[in-house]
Amino acid sequence: MTSSAVTTLTVNEENEKDVISSRPNDNSGEAVEDTKEEGQDPTDESTKLERWNYPRINMYRYLTTLLCFINMGMNDAAYGALIPYLEVYYNVNYTIISLVFLAPFLGYTLAAFLNNTVHMRFGQLGIAIIGPSCKIIAYVVICIHPPYPVLPVIFMFAGFGIGLADSGWNAWIGNMQNANEMLGILHGCYGLGAAISPLIATAMVTKAHLVWYKFYYLMVGVAVLELVLSIVTFRRATGAIYRAKNPGTHSEEGHSRTREALRNKITWLCAIFLLLYVGVEVSLGGWLVTFMLKVRHGEPFASGLVVTGFWLGLTFGRVILGFVTGKIGEKLAIAGYLLICMGLELCFWLIPNFVASAVFAGWLGFFLGPLFPAAIVVATKLLPRRLHISSIGFAAAFGGGGAAVLPFAVGAIAQAKGVQVLQPIALALFVAILAFWCLLPGGFKKRGLEEVQRQRDEEANCGADDEGGGLSA
Repeated sequence: MTSSAVTTLTVNEENEKDVISSRPNDNSGEAVEDTKEEGQDPTDESTKLERWNYPRINMYRYLTTLLCFINMGMNDAAYGALIPYLEVYYNVNYTIISLVFLAPFLGYTLAAFLNNTVHMRFGQLGIAIIGPSCKIIAYVVICIHPPYPVLPVIFMFAGFGIGLADSGWNAWIGNMQNANEMLGILHGCYGLGAAISPLIATAMVTKAHLVWYKFYYLMVGVAVLELVLSIVTFRRATGAIYRAKNPGTHSEEGHSRTREALRNKITWLCAIFLLLYVGVEVSLGGWLVTFMLKVRHGEPFASGLVVTGFWLGLTFGRVILGFVTGKIGEKLAIAGYLLICMGLELCFWLIPNFVASAVFAGWLGFFLGPLFPAAIVVATKLLPRRLHISSIGFAAAFGGGGAAVLPFAVGAIAQAKGVQVLQPIALALFVAILAFWCLLPGGFKKRGLEEVQRQRDEEANCGADDEGGGLSA
């Protein structure tokens, strides 16, 4: 080892001691041990943004979150594929059956407000355990096919678990290097789960002649696997380590961060954008089978394949366009994707042909795909870093509630007017989504968001300098 290397190592060790000594004292030894194990130098400027594969443990954690999002996609897409069979099994109408969409909203909402608290007390390990555990409880109860009034209640548990994971992992990965690409792959896995879920569920019912609830045996298995992997990979990501790495998130200051996040207009613009986006995504995916059966007069299995094509399009769109969006600029790219979606939706609505509808559904999914990941990336650029966990976590969980509220609304309207109302409702939602997107600052220049970010940082630095000058005076 050269003398310069020895000097560098010594300086890094001294800096690390200084960083550790400045942190809160609650179990800081565990935080030091975790940092050393992962090989991360807290003073290295290049590691301010984590990477998916560095520290090394991140690679296994990231892969675990991919499985989590596959499970999320399977959960959300299964509703739509099973609705026709739930109607027959329980002998209920569209409005009543739509409660299975609405019930998880309460869980999502609770997760939105508790996300920061769970991080503060239990760290990422809390998210990793509570999320899949809630899903396991819900799926086990569904497997015993209880009376229908029990289903909406038990789906609240699944909604809470999914809401916690959705908010926690989006906030974590949204702060990584190459966030557009990493989030694109993450949400692509959601689309993959959503693509295979209707196919498996439909095949089990129509080809294997199994009862609808047998599908949830599979869901229990996936959720148990997710829980085991989550405990193994996030076992050291405790609340003590989270508080040590984020000193401003504990005690009363942590609650003030949540309040500050809820007072920030960017938080609410992103939350409403995601609420509408997730709502139209799950409304289309959830009611496509019924639409293709009742309006396009398709066969049950072929109609199931259409919704699989929609979710596959979403998967490919998130992965492929995730590498394009950042190069164009998030604001301009998403506005363009939304305009394309409007055109495809018009064609879907006005051309009454089964094959054409199937093609439009796939392309619609493709251009819808990048919207959620891009919104998370935009939020990380527009919000101060101290608000990322609180604001992005809230927006993601609150937005996830769109998977409950809007599909329920579509079902209620479909009960009165017929399921053909799906297409004009979707078109109106696309217009509303674009309107909220345009309200976000930064304009449509490629570097517009970075300019807003730089201006915000300069104002913050000037404020800090003024405060320091006042104190010294």
